Amino acid sequence: MSSPPQVAVIGGGYAGFAAAVTLARGGARVSLFESSRTLGGRARVVETDGYRIDNGQHILLGAYAETLRMLRLVGVKPRSLLTRRLALVYPGLCALRAAPLPAPLHLAFGLLRARGLSWTDKRAMARLMGQLKGQAYRIDPDRSVATLLAESNQTDTLNRLIWEPLCIAALNTPVGDASAQVFANVLRDSLAAAASASDLLIPRVDLSELFPVPASRWLAMRGHQVRTAEPVKSISWLESGYTLEGDPWQTLFEHVVIATSPYHVAPLVGALPAMEPVVRCIAGLRHEPIVTTWLAFDGPLPFPEPMIGLTGGYGQWAFDRSALGGPEGLVSVVISARGAHQDVQKDALEIALMSELQAALGPLPPLKWSRTITEKRATFACTPGVIRPDTSTPEPGIWLAGDYVASPYPATLEAAVTSGVTAARRILKRCGLKESPLLLD
Repeated sequence: MSSPPQVAVIGGGYAGFAAAVTLARGGARVSLFESSRTLGGRARVVETDGYRIDNGQHILLGAYAETLRMLRLVGVKPRSLLTRRLALVYPGLCALRAAPLPAPLHLAFGLLRARGLSWTDKRAMARLMGQLKGQAYRIDPDRSVATLLAESNQTDTLNRLIWEPLCIAALNTPVGDASAQVFANVLRDSLAAAASASDLLIPRVDLSELFPVPASRWLAMRGHQVRTAEPVKSISWLESGYTLEGDPWQTLFEHVVIATSPYHVAPLVGALPAMEPVVRCIAGLRHEPIVTTWLAFDGPLPFPEPMIGLTGGYGQWAFDRSALGGPEGLVSVVISARGAHQDVQKDALEIALMSELQAALGPLPPLKWSRTITEKRATFACTPGVIRPDTSTPEPGIWLAGDYVASPYPATLEAAVTSGVTAARRILKRCGLKESPLLLD
């Protein structure tokens, strides 16, 4: 009987752990390398000033089938996620909530009952969704979201309170530059699918504890290696396998999954000439930032929902972290994609965001603490016709995983997890192995 293949996974984020767990379930021997001491990659916990906060606010949708499957697989309890029916709430301006009905009635009734939207707004929204369904959610690949909205005569109110915030939240790209096709894919699989697909799933635990840490324990219990604080500098090929500069054991690996941020790929594969086209493809990706400001107040805030929309300023979405297992008075405010906020100093930005919160919620308790975290290259810019690399590469034993690899979807946790699963399953197939059919093994 031949020994199981040795596979290295470089990167301890959601993509890397999805790949590692899938490989382990298929019988491969897995060694995962993470350069940081903290697991999670660009979706991780940060400990500062006595607070445990995420480097950015993420939500999941009920449509995230692969992510939810992976969470169940490694033993994450359902209570780790707060499940809420879709609710787009701008206090004092607009409230659109999905009704507790089967699809498509959940959105139809929700739209009919929506506050702050005129009948003209409601008809325009229904018209766009009907139009997209009628054309099977297929759009000219050169179309931007802004063009799609203009051509379908969407109202200024809808654009400001519904379409633009949804686009920027999902694609992390301004509507003038964002791919209409990818946006349509998101709408198809969330708003136009089963009622549960549009549910908002907001983590009650930090992003490291939601999946990477449980996945690490799951792998360790089955004899696989998870090595933190061990950065891999490069990959080399010897006659019988790949070696990693940074691996103290100098293991020979049959396959390597690179599950890092895209801008880390080039230095890793510099000694592998076949990877040059992949490096060029990745170099062509443009990136967009995400800013998350954390504000700790000396008392609770009157959030009508755990997540509310902000408009008219810099902030886009605000989250009541006390409703999500955090301390009383802790709030996160998210600003996705590039914009005018990039020209504002941190202190001035935090003051502006507090003013926006006050406009939405009324008087605020005194501020105790604040922290702003900027991920300058949080995601790739999801523009029309953007070319993304595949999980497979010209180098037979090198594979890519991450939210930037080719897929119908933007850079989300679901895209990251799906890419890791895809890369792992292709490796297993190459090795003549099959993933265990049991969900819990």
